[in-house]
Order: sequence, then C-alpha cells, then structure tokens
Amino acid sequence: MAEKISRRDFLRTSAVGLAGLTIVPSSVFGKAAGQTAPSDKLNIAAVGIGGMGAANLSNMETENIVALCDVDWQYAKGTFDRYSKAKRYWDYRKMLDDMGKSIDAVLVATADHTHCIIAAEAMTLGKHVYVQKPLTHSVYESRLLTKLAKKYKVATQMGNQGASGAGVRQVCDWIWNGEIGEVTRVDTFTDRPIWPQGLMRPSEVDQIPETLNWDLFIGPAQMRPYNKIYTPWNWRGWWDFGTGALGDMACHILHQPFRALKLQYPTKVEGSSTLLLNSCAPQAQHVKLTFPARENMPKVAMPEVEVHWYDGGMMPDRPKGFPEGKQLMQSGGGLTIFHGTKDTLICGCYGQNPWLLSGRVPNAPKVCRRVPKAMNGGHEMDWVRACKESPSSRVMPKSDFSEAGPMNEMVAMGVLAIRLQGLNKTLEWDGANMRFTNIGDDETLRTVIKDGFKIHNGHPSFDKTWTDPVNAKAFAEELIKHNYREGWKLPDMPR
Repeated sequence: MAEKISRRDFLRTSAVGLAGLTIVPSSVFGKAAGQTAPSDKLNIAAVGIGGMGAANLSNMETENIVALCDVDWQYAKGTFDRYSKAKRYWDYRKMLDDMGKSIDAVLVATADHTHCIIAAEAMTLGKHVYVQKPLTHSVYESRLLTKLAKKYKVATQMGNQGASGAGVRQVCDWIWNGEIGEVTRVDTFTDRPIWPQGLMRPSEVDQIPETLNWDLFIGPAQMRPYNKIYTPWNWRGWWDFGTGALGDMACHILHQPFRALKLQYPTKVEGSSTLLLNSCAPQAQHVKLTFPARENMPKVAMPEVEVHWYDGGMMPDRPKGFPEGKQLMQSGGGLTIFHGTKDTLICGCYGQNPWLLSGRVPNAPKVCRRVPKAMNGGHEMDWVRACKESPSSRVMPKSDFSEAGPMNEMVAMGVLAIRLQGLNKTLEWDGANMRFTNIGDDETLRTVIKDGFKIHNGHPSFDKTWTDPVNAKAFAEELIKHNYREGWKLPDMPR
C-alpha cells in the first residue's frame, strides 16, 4: 500500500518525474505517436460548449482551440463567437472524421448520457480527453472509459475541479496520518437540486427550434418528443439524459471519502426517496453504500465503512458535540462528515475548509501532490500538462480515469439504488462482474408514471398511474449497461 501512495500521491521530484516535463522537439515523438512536447500547444476540440464547456475552454486558452461542436447553436453562440477561428460542427462524429488527424485532445461537456460515447470514440483515436462530471451515465460506461484510458495510454481528467484543490489534499493528509482514527461511517449531503426534479413526463410536444438538432441531443438514448423543459440545463433531472443531484454534486462531495478511504466497489447499496417517477429523478433522496474493509495504511486501518448520501433538503443527524446554533450546511452546496474512532472531520464541497469537531488542528505531513490554482484553471491545466508528457513518465492528473472511473461507478450505484428501491431490500453488488447477486429471476418492479392526487370539494383522492410490471433483473441490467438507440454503438470493452 505504501508503494501505491508514493507513486500516485507524492510529488515526484525525481529524475523520472522531471523527464516527463523535459522540453523536447515534437519531431522526436511525432504526432502519429500521440505525443506532444510541452514546447508545443495542444490542438483542442470541444463538444458541448454552451455551459461548463465554455468555462473549461476559458481555462485552456494557452492552447489552440481548433474545433467546436454543439447540438444547440443558440446556447453555444457566445462560445462560437469567442473562438471565431475554430471550425464549427453539429455532430462530433463528423468533427472527428474531418479533423481527427489534427486534433490532440477533446473536451466533452455535453449532457450526461453522451459523455461516454463521445469520449470513448476520441480515445480509440488516440486523443486525450477531459470529460465533465459525472464521468458517465452508467456503471458499464465508467468501467469502459477506465479501461480505454489504460489501453490507449492517453491523458484523462474528469471535470470535478475540487479533486485538485487544497481541501481534498488536506483531508487525505489528516486521515492517512491517523488524526481521526478508523472511519466507519461517512455522511455526505448537498443542497441540490436547484433545477426541476420530481416531474411527470410532459405530454405536450413543442416545436423544435431551428438552432437545435434534437436528434443529435437524444443521441444514444430512446427517442422522445421534444419539449422545451428538457434542455438546456434542465436535462439533469430527467433519467434519459441526466443523473439528478447525485450526478451533479456527488463527484464533488463523494470524491473526498473515495480517495481518502481508498474505496473501490461497494458490496451493498440501498436507496429511498420522495415519490419516484419513472422519467424524472425524485425531489429528495437518501442512498447508503457499504464498502468492505480495505488494506490498512501505515498509520490507520481501513475497516468496513458505510457512506450515506442525502440531497433535496434531507440531511443527516447533527454529530454529537456539533456547536448549537451553527448551521450544518455551509457555503458551497455540500458537506462531508467523517465519523472516526478518535475524532470527527467535517469539510465542505470540494473538501474545502476541513476542521475537526474537537477543535484540534492537526500538524500532519503534507504527502499529496499540490496543484497550483486548482480551482481557478489549475485543474484543466494539470490535464494539459499531462497531455504533453510521455506515457512512460506522465504524472497523472488528480482525477484521471484510473481514479475517476471507479469513483463515478460509486455515483452511478447511487442512481441504481434509487431506481431499484421498489424491490424493498438491500441490494448485494458484485463489483468485478457489474451485477446484483440477490435479484431473483422472477422478481418484478413497477414505477409511478403519473401522480393523480387531487382535492375536490375539500376531499383528497389518490390515483397513481403505474408502469406495467417489468422483470427486475432485466431492468437492472439495462440501467447498468444501456441498450443504445439504433445507429449508436460503444467500442468493445478491453480485456
């Protein structure tokens, strides 16, 4: 375990580390080998540029922005105008066909359900990729991107910028130094959603704007009639396209326990929520994930741990000894509470402002690599740096897919727990094989389509419309690995 820490988390100042930063003419490596010298600028293409994609690009302007792609040209207009020399595309596939030989790296900041298919194709072409959070829409997609990154030896980064921040580093330093003892429970929560959730699918069909290619927005998902409620941005709450508050915020909040506690696959998951509709994430939810004991670290053991997630106004109990009158939720939209055998560690979103409930301030050694200006472009530029290094000596960015992939599986598992809560049991998970082991062949599941609750003359009536019963095992398998719409296909899973 100590060996792994030194490789991944310590600042490499050795000759090997320096070799990755040596300025070498690009002719030595050659573009065909997928290597770019630090003396050169990357040619970056971006897919999904109207929201966070625009923010990410603004932090990559040291490089060449050569191609821009979006399905909504009205939403993307500001970014098109800002980088007026870049070629413009509706379809990322045509962009890669046209410019594949001249593109070094691809930024993906589309709706969740298209992250994987775009990033996967780019990686198979040898392109470095930066993918917004959540990394993918499903467990299988996360596993695929993890393995593709390893196979093609490209530099990768998920857009959870807090992974490079000072807070996460300090949380790890304290926990690994044994400052709070063994951690057996973690509570995490957010104030999201701030977009509509808990909605029934609209029955109205709106006219598709001329500036929106609806078919390309749908991409690999099941075709739906267009309604303006879906996009832009509000797609987060719809199961077809997003992953709700979990997908939006868990990559910022669950990353601290994932890294600090060396988590991998959970063995048990359980979910509950407000009214669960078949089309839209609920207004509030609670997820419990149980992780087995891991290999002990030099200064602290890693026993079995429960990780709890709350959102939509649901919150954990206040820790014993938490100051009276002090609000549990601080600024930043999220909080994490590590319950240790010696002390309790509390931090905000991105691991910001960590503190111990005892009031003690640890003097732990700083063992994690620091990223300058992490929250102000440093996260993106750390990836740019990695793109320019040889795979043999590359210092991995702080959320490369070897870590971001398994961590995002944790996020996707939370979605599974919520969508399968109608089975009314703790689900047992075989992470290596990506399957539940205690869903019977004959079990069925129903979900609410429409809530017909009404009050007439002061009298309530309850009238829910349910889906027909579906085979629970088949339903779970589709959530784990999506069946893509005809014409859309992922590359094979590397062995």
